[in-house]
Amino acid sequence: MDIKTLNQILEISFEKRVSDVHFEVDNPPFFRARGQLLRSKLPPLTADDTEFIAKRILEHNGRPLGDGFKECDASYALANGGRFRVSIFRQRGVFGVVMRVIPPTVGSFQDLKLPPVLEEIVKAPNGLILVTGPTGNGKSTTLASMLRFINEKYSYNIITIEDPIEFLFASNKSCIIQREVGIDTESFGDALKAALRMDPDVIMVGEMRDLETIDACIKAAETGHLVFSTLHTQNAASTINRVIGHFPPDAQEIVRQRLADMLVATVSLRLIKDKSGENILPVVEVMRSTTTIQACIREGRLDEIEQNIEKGRAQYHMQSMDQHLIELCKKDIITIHEAKRVSRSMDLDRKLNFTA
Repeated sequence: MDIKTLNQILEISFEKRVSDVHFEVDNPPFFRARGQLLRSKLPPLTADDTEFIAKRILEHNGRPLGDGFKECDASYALANGGRFRVSIFRQRGVFGVVMRVIPPTVGSFQDLKLPPVLEEIVKAPNGLILVTGPTGNGKSTTLASMLRFINEKYSYNIITIEDPIEFLFASNKSCIIQREVGIDTESFGDALKAALRMDPDVIMVGEMRDLETIDACIKAAETGHLVFSTLHTQNAASTINRVIGHFPPDAQEIVRQRLADMLVATVSLRLIKDKSGENILPVVEVMRSTTTIQACIREGRLDEIEQNIEKGRAQYHMQSMDQHLIELCKKDIITIHEAKRVSRSMDLDRKLNFTA
């Protein structure tokens, strides 16, 4: 493996719009396209090949590949503008690399087939907006779309804290500062503390990974800022439970009250294939912090949140994931089989028949 070959593989990946490229010892490069992992016809990679790729990417980020290296996240850019989010790790004593292709442009809500209510949600003057879902289901892309909307509509100072930086933004109406953990700052916690001294209106934190970051995000929202972040949770109830569960038991009641006061919305995502199998689209749960939802959070009645989301569809444009799946089935966009695969509900059939 040399740098020319590596860049050629990545250029093809970027041009063909695959979502991920895998480099693992004893296998040829794999590509994920339309959700399927495809084996390339290239020669199997050696341990020297994957070590070369890891070193080259870390050099690109100004980092050494030390003897004690275990894993890290990084970014990589091609001369033609192609960008990648990179995970470098050790497996059985050798290096592995997975590279996520970052789309060249940030799509609008319409481009990404996201619910129009997101335009209302991001207009909140302050508070916490959480985008959630499993890895690889569009959280970063959705966050970027939200920032694009704000950048086009409002004169704000936006600070992003990412690990690594994914989408690159040019300031439009807003001024945008993008900081990368490990290069521009030591940690999410340090960067959040610094951000509050940088006259921010909007703060985007790539992921709420630990108690320090979660607490700092809540404090930033409480002090009049609009804060965006992500969590690897399935829906609104599990998101609230995860946030509260990071705190010690004796602090959880207070956190429950704080969260009820300043949570603006949760947006939970799953990607799904359409009927043709050729296109991927998002299935989205949207929860907004109505007075009823706030009461559920304060009183710990999280099991009632989904039914209140469904009841609030007409008035507040909220929707549960099942409601969105049923809508897509009724419009003949997805199959019932695919809807059942994604739904966490045991009675999706009943709901489908009830709304037929």
